[in-house]
Parts: sequence; C-alpha cells; structure tokens
Amino acid sequence: MIGIVNYGAGNIFSLTAALDRIQVAHGMINTQEDFERYSHIIIPGVGHAGTAMAKLRDTGLVNTILGLEKPVLGICVGMQLMTSFSEEGHAAMLGLFPSKTLHFDKRIASKVPHMGWNSVRIENNSPLFTDIPDNSYFYFVHSYFIEREEATVAATCSYDVDFAAAFQKANFYGVQFHPEKSGRAGEQLLLNFSRF
Repeated sequence: MIGIVNYGAGNIFSLTAALDRIQVAHGMINTQEDFERYSHIIIPGVGHAGTAMAKLRDTGLVNTILGLEKPVLGICVGMQLMTSFSEEGHAAMLGLFPSKTLHFDKRIASKVPHMGWNSVRIENNSPLFTDIPDNSYFYFVHSYFIEREEATVAATCSYDVDFAAAFQKANFYGVQFHPEKSGRAGEQLLLNFSRF
C-alpha cells in the first residue's frame, strides 16, 4: 500500500484519483508513525521548492524520509526536494541525489514554464518504465529543471536543454513530470512503482 506524504505542498487529489483508477490502495502520511503502515512512499509536490522544503522540515519528517529503505517516489517538486540544492529559494534540499535544481530562465530561449506534453527518453533500464515505450509522452509543468547526472538518470527530456525527467538511486526514485496527469503511460509508471 502506498503512503502519500501530506506536508501541505502536494497536488494530492489528482494523485489519489490516479491511484484509484489503477486500483492501488493508498493513504496519507501525517506523522512519523504513519510511515510504518505503508510499503511504498510518494512525496508529491506543487509550487515553490524552497517553501516546500521548509514545510517538509516543519513536519519533522525529514530524518525519517532520509532513513527510509522502502521504495520512495518524488513527483515534480517532490523530485526536486531529493536534489542537493535548488535555485528556487536558493535552499539546500534533502541531498539524496547529487544533482542541482536550476531555473530554465536565462538558460533557454523557449517560454517558461515548460508546460504540456513532451516525450521522454528512457535510460539505464529503469524499472519505473517497464512496459512503457521509449519516447512516450508525459505531462510537465515546471520552471525549474534538474541537471542530468549519468549515474542516477533514469530518463531525460529536452526543452532547449536536456534535463533529468526521472532519476533513481537505491530505493529512491523521482519524476519531473506528473504521472497522475499523463494518461495511460503515467498510470503504468505508478503501477510499476507500486510493484517494486
């Protein structure tokens, strides 16, 4: 069963609706004790990474998350929280991945935010993408992107620059796109994660 970290920075309704569609049981994590009830953990996120990190610290759940050995998936800002640093708020993040989160502005010519459907190139045989064809389309909404880092990248996307669309390291996974809004491919990814 999937536990969703409820720290006040998540688009939880869309995520729970997607999990309901694929018939994956889920519940909310509000306290440290709640982590024990679930086999898989999702850290959602919408909005400002610096603010989201502050909210996560305020919950007192940071050390628990860092010590988890269960599969953990960060979505959008939830993925950015797993990096070492974000230019959004110029704040230290969880540091689970060495990559930094950078602003598209001044690095690309295209419109910011990057919003809409874009194809994703699967790399390193990530189990997140089992039964998902390479170059499948996923839905993105973000103004900040994560540096591509060879050892941990699971998928990449291009929006004037190549960036990490997904990464993985041990039991921690992240996706920059919103699988809960990405149709069949997104639902398959959530189903894959639930089976780790």
